[in-house]
Amino acid sequence: MAVVKTILTVVFILICLAMTVIILMQEGKSAGLGAIAGAADTYWGKNKGRSMEGMLVKITRVLVILFMLIAAILNIGSF
Repeated sequence: MAVVKTILTVVFILICLAMTVIILMQEGKSAGLGAIAGAADTYWGKNKGRSMEGMLVKITRVLVILFMLIAAILNIGSF
């Protein structure tokens, strides 16, 4: 059982590091002055789900789900 806990802890730390890096790579949600001029309606604004930013958001969601699951498993197994 200790081996499984050690493996889960290492995976948990790696997920934490990956999540930190990916969140820092993302752009801010505020459009700034570009929203006033209508720059949000460009091609990249409409197809954000297929861009690099959209991919980072999807990866973040998956990592957050894994983070929560492994945190719950490690917490349940701690007593």
